[in-house]
Amino acid sequence: MGSKPWNGVFRQATDPRVEAFTDSTGFDSRLARQDIQGSIAHAEMLARVGLLTSAECQQIIEGLDSIGREISEGRFVFRPEFEDVHMNIEAALIEKLGDTGRKLHTGRSRNDQVSTDFRLWIRTAIDILNDQLRGLQQAFVDRCEPDMDVMLPGYTHMRRAQPVLAAHYWLAYCEKFERDRQRLADCRRRVNRLPLGTAALAGTSLPIDRDFVANKLGFDGLAMNSLDASSDRDFASEFAFCLAMIAEHLSGWAEEWILWSTHEFGFLRLPQAFCTGSSIMPQKINPDVLELIRGKTARVLGNLQALLVLLKGLPLAYNRDYQEDKERVFDSYDTVVSCLEMATPLVAGVALDRERIEAGLDQGYLDATTLMEYLIRQGVPQRTAHHTVGLLVASAMRQNKTLAELAPAELQAAHPALDQRVQGILGVQQSVEAMQSVGSTGPAQVRGQLAQWHRQLAGGGQKEKK
Repeated sequence: MGSKPWNGVFRQATDPRVEAFTDSTGFDSRLARQDIQGSIAHAEMLARVGLLTSAECQQIIEGLDSIGREISEGRFVFRPEFEDVHMNIEAALIEKLGDTGRKLHTGRSRNDQVSTDFRLWIRTAIDILNDQLRGLQQAFVDRCEPDMDVMLPGYTHMRRAQPVLAAHYWLAYCEKFERDRQRLADCRRRVNRLPLGTAALAGTSLPIDRDFVANKLGFDGLAMNSLDASSDRDFASEFAFCLAMIAEHLSGWAEEWILWSTHEFGFLRLPQAFCTGSSIMPQKINPDVLELIRGKTARVLGNLQALLVLLKGLPLAYNRDYQEDKERVFDSYDTVVSCLEMATPLVAGVALDRERIEAGLDQGYLDATTLMEYLIRQGVPQRTAHHTVGLLVASAMRQNKTLAELAPAELQAAHPALDQRVQGILGVQQSVEAMQSVGSTGPAQVRGQLAQWHRQLAGGGQKEKK
């Protein structure tokens, strides 16, 4: 009874089963550093406004620093009767300092304290993810120049469509991960609002200085409504969504490379250091890392769904349901970080099977669209040009020929504009070189995009805006 910080009104001891059921230190102990960081700023503010003496403030700071060292060195024992990391740290401080330690919680509640700690943690997590994503982008960019001469079949509906430069493909993933970085940066702006000082739900009558704490902790501003601040978990949901989108992009990339590394595609060879074998089939080199990246996406998506369901229909202000938010976010973050740690060296270590790719480039009539656009440039309506080339493709398929192998007479018979000049635009190489629209796979466009990515990543910032 005496050990509970909130026991004054209670006349019954807490059932041990309740203590076990409500204990969250198994996962929220990872907020210890943020809790101490926030508590030190809070103590300095209390001293600034006269609610602590300078000596008391110094004692509290030294006590919190000591507890932080005990935690980092693994000597701190979290006790389930104190429910969470916040009350464990406070109880340890009181044990060290007595009444001085009891003054730390002046002007705040666990409600705004928890939200502050969680925001501090997510803010750091966003910065780490941004750096990891930038490293993955750099790995793709580093592939571009060596692979600039390689052309790949591009697909729609998993059917060969048009040829693209391999470098164009690598930069496509840079774009995806750039959107992830932008989402994280935008999320960070909403994360970086200080709820501390809004107390339980109504604020406090004490003369606290919330702006001082915000500045000390590096927040951009204050959460301005005390009812909203204690119950807001939009920032956690948004962060979970950002993590889900990163996982989605990683999963799509993993699936593509799993297919491309099969004998049926044969486009690339995965680094064996990132593959595993079979317990029964000696020849197998399995893409287990890519498969796990694809598979782990499911738990990240599930965590987002669980978090949204958790928050659905909760009334203002704080509810203990919020204890369940952190495990979902922590797990998604840990999962995405582990996937990114695998993805970057895997991208750097893969080898394109250039001979196999080139040998199959004349399959699938990848130059058909370029031939259609040649007719359009000669004044032929698009639908007429489309139909004409479709007939030629059908004829080539019956003869087991490429479009370039069709007899000149057959091309002329299909349309008078298909004279001898058409040989200069048929074939995969010519199709790629013909592309000139902004953002296309044309060599000049790709080199321009690559130069922009080099500038951006060298500066560590985000993509230049037009």
